[in-house]
Amino acid sequence: MSSPVVVRSTGLPVGRGLLYLIVAGVAWGTAGAAASLVYGVSDLGPLALSFWRCAGGLLLLLAARLCMRTGPARKGVEAGSRRSRVARVLSTGLAFTVFQSAYFAAVQATGLTVATVITLGAGPVFIALGARVLLGERLGTGGIGAVVGALAGLGVLTLGGDGASVRTGGVLMALLSAAAYAVMTLLTRWLGRDGGGGSPVVTTAWSFAVGSVCLLPLALAEGILPHTVELTRVVWLLVYVAAVPTALAYALYFAGAAVVRSATVSVIMLLEPVSAAVIAVVLLDERLTAATVAGTLLLLTAVVGLAYGEARAAARVRRAAVPV
Repeated sequence: MSSPVVVRSTGLPVGRGLLYLIVAGVAWGTAGAAASLVYGVSDLGPLALSFWRCAGGLLLLLAARLCMRTGPARKGVEAGSRRSRVARVLSTGLAFTVFQSAYFAAVQATGLTVATVITLGAGPVFIALGARVLLGERLGTGGIGAVVGALAGLGVLTLGGDGASVRTGGVLMALLSAAAYAVMTLLTRWLGRDGGGGSPVVTTAWSFAVGSVCLLPLALAEGILPHTVELTRVVWLLVYVAAVPTALAYALYFAGAAVVRSATVSVIMLLEPVSAAVIAVVLLDERLTAATVAGTLLLLTAVVGLAYGEARAAARVRRAAVPV
């Protein structure tokens, strides 16, 4: 029932929002791998890495914003009181900061595979519960089956790993990251449904600005500059993390999450571990196991099923809204 409002307020069709989320999920899958490479060749910590990710992403988005031609027709997307805009920016920015910082800390503490699986596995559970209680969104039988299939795929990927060590501190950081991710997703959906989501580029830029301010003192205390003999490699990795899985991916994520149901968003974002598994096999020469193939297929099936159901539901709502 809320879909026509979302389409009018954001101007983004649900089908394109689904595509944006898929691209964002694949791009996010490369962030953890890049972080692991940075940790392997430098002493940069998770808070410093998160700061450079936020600051670099902010600079790139500001540059993109200067190049954009925004006419009078786009001014309406920033409607709302100044107080509500500030609250939206701060809440989204803080949730984003905790989400990514806790994730990088989990990667450092317990490894890429375990951190990614726990974060992305707990995310759909938190989001489904939050969407049901706060937004009144129902998954339905097909949606519940897709979520179960996605979690089963994550479980297969985990059990099929090569003995990754599980550490309590890393698990807690991953669960904190999942909770912050759920807050960010639900908030974005709620604002988009009520027409207060704003421009995805502006929302993302402000989130990065809040993250940079919050993380700067922590990064300074941890050690903001990397000490390494491979400085050029580290710099290029930081530029990549700021550009692709940050500035690009989060702009697409905020746009798509405003028009797609929250539970569907959470399952589509499970493309992140699939992307990470493909990178590990293709670029890092890791062995392709039967568990990797089975888990990847389960995840992809869940994503395709939910995306197809979401697109069909949006099409039915649009047809019902057309006057006869």
